[in-house]
Amino acid sequence: MEELCRSKPEIEYPCPWLFKIIGGEREAVAAAIGEVVGEAEHILTYSHASSSGKYHSFNLELLVASETHRDGLYCALAAAAVVRVVI
Repeated sequence: MEELCRSKPEIEYPCPWLFKIIGGEREAVAAAIGEVVGEAEHILTYSHASSSGKYHSFNLELLVASETHRDGLYCALAAAAVVRVVI
């Protein structure tokens, strides 16, 4: 049973993927996401603001071609200065 919980899921590519992105200033985070995805077809939706308004979250949905593509997007999103968390 323990092995089952630690196994890596089988993902068939290409497939739709959802990233949750949390960062600082709303417009700056949206712009950073736009720079990463470029012309790729995607859906970006605003999700939530923290109670102080300091942090904003977004949902980014797009088609990923491979694990390498997915990991590259994750790293590029996480590297943006205004982004705090990518899930």
